[in-house]
Amino acid sequence: MKTSPLQSTVTALLADGKGILAADESTPSILKRFESIKLASTEESRRDYRDMLLTTPKLNEFISGVILFDETLRQKSKSGALFPHALAKQNIVPGIKVDAGAVALPHFANEKMTQGLDGLRERLAEYRELGARFTKWRAVITIGEHIPTRTCLETNAKALALYAALSQEAGLVPIVEPEVLMDGAHTIARCEEITAFTLHSLFTALFEHRVVLEHTILKSGMVLSGKDCPQQADLAEVTEATIRCFRQTVPAAVPGIVFLSGGQSDVAATQRLNAICKISGSPWRLTFSYGRALQAPALKTWKGSPDNVAAGQKALFHRAKCNGLATQGKYSDQVEKTVA
Repeated sequence: MKTSPLQSTVTALLADGKGILAADESTPSILKRFESIKLASTEESRRDYRDMLLTTPKLNEFISGVILFDETLRQKSKSGALFPHALAKQNIVPGIKVDAGAVALPHFANEKMTQGLDGLRERLAEYRELGARFTKWRAVITIGEHIPTRTCLETNAKALALYAALSQEAGLVPIVEPEVLMDGAHTIARCEEITAFTLHSLFTALFEHRVVLEHTILKSGMVLSGKDCPQQADLAEVTEATIRCFRQTVPAAVPGIVFLSGGQSDVAATQRLNAICKISGSPWRLTFSYGRALQAPALKTWKGSPDNVAAGQKALFHRAKCNGLATQGKYSDQVEKTVA
């Protein structure tokens, strides 16, 4: 039987020992990143930064795909090739963030909905022509007193499902990302409860919209204590709660789950990924789709200087290697200390 293009993309993205680099920061988000190194955010500086990341030698050893921002998808690397083509030449699958960001959900204080469905069908066709092979849409779920509400969960789940259906129609693999934020003082038990409700709403909506789960990837946070919770769950508790929550909510037809770092430190995100991936018997491929937890050391090392490109790339490769090994349960303190 001939493998479909969507299946080929899924297989490539979920390759053993590899994960996805999220380099899809919006213009306001990357402005904040650049402020940390006192660098002005311009079209040229953003291109230079992404060029440093995406042309890292041997990056494809541990990175299977890269999520790009609209601007980056249209830019050229210093080699003269469009970034999607430069990635494809390295056997790295190019992807694209397609949502238009989270905004306030009217009449629901402190809750958000994600925009971007208007004109999405046409944009997806263009992205496909530009070289993208998968897409990503992020919803934001906040834990607080009396929230999230059912309205918030269902509004975001329906938007994610419609986006996923449109992506598959366009021949693109959708990554669905309902991010339950770490912000707050909630316990790990509360995070598990809300993550379960969120995923139940998501998969109900995906089923209702006839989305093919086998050609869909879930991007989710780990089940963690809120960052302001006085009692922080340890590594074993995080591992147990995360796997238990997924087993109760994520259909086995879903081929893979990629973790977001969600504000964790780069090392903590790797340690937790390693512990979770050591658990055998999961029906899905478990790997990572990290942004800041992959990029932070590279950004700090690069500092916007052409003289630091090689050092920045070395820092990125090291983090990619650490996380690639973590997907196989082979990460250790010794690996962390080894110079890439």
